Amino acid sequence: MSQTQTANQTSSQAEMGSLLLGAGFALASLILLPAVAQKIGMGSSLTIALRGALMRAANRL
Repeated sequence: MSQTQTANQTSSQAEMGSLLLGAGFALASLILLPAVAQKIGMGSSLTIALRGALMRAANRL
């Protein structure tokens, strides 16, 4: 296998990992975080702040 093919595969794997991690952050911020916040009685402003932090973390990938 040539170095170009190896580099392309490594890049493709890194992109897939970033995509999956970003999707996980989106799922957590849109579905899981509000459900847990409601269950424990967290205020809506704090829930929105945590959702914003998760989305910023997802965008950094």
